Amino acid sequence: MVSGGSDVSLTPRGTLDPMADMRAFRDAVGDWANGGSGRVARELAAESAVRTAVLLEGPSDHAAVETLAARRGRNLAAEGVCVIAMGGAMSIARYAGLLGPPGLGLRLAGLCDRGEQRFYERGLERAGAPWQGFFVCEADLEDELIRALGTAGVEEIIRAEGDLRAWQTFLHQPAHHGRPRQQQLRRFLGTKKGRKIRYGHLLVEALSPDEVPPPLDALLTSL
Repeated sequence: MVSGGSDVSLTPRGTLDPMADMRAFRDAVGDWANGGSGRVARELAAESAVRTAVLLEGPSDHAAVETLAARRGRNLAAEGVCVIAMGGAMSIARYAGLLGPPGLGLRLAGLCDRGEQRFYERGLERAGAPWQGFFVCEADLEDELIRALGTAGVEEIIRAEGDLRAWQTFLHQPAHHGRPRQQQLRRFLGTKKGRKIRYGHLLVEALSPDEVPPPLDALLTSL
């Protein structure tokens, strides 16, 4: 058994299923990005079939991508695709350097917000990684999903999930008066720990095939 600076471990080749392989690899990459040696990540990359890293800002984006892939009958882990939530846009240069041409040499893909596009472009350029494979959301992925479903559709999901009282309480707060409904919904999704992740899954589940936001659709199609 191989172990590194984290609790990540590697069992002999062929004993892990693809999803477990990718979870172990993702954990090892996170440890590496946080200052670990990277030894376990490199060994896992060599032992597994990982070929592409999808770099996303946070776990709600991760939930949305994985949910859409499952809806389309795809097993990204079995395809050698590892979806990674970086913990913020500021981490793009670090992750691109570790996983792209200077590091493991994986193909990189992902989503970014329009306001952070130039930051992403600079980070990828520093890592010698191409911009191709990255797709831009106008505000963020939650905004794209809310626009795709419509505000009434999102409010119906909130009601079905038992969050109506929390939503009504949110709307009565003076800070949110007068804002467009779409902005209110975006803000609401981020007001409680775990809510964005849960709704990242729920909103994608509610989409009809022709409602998938273009950046999300393009990302999955490119993988």
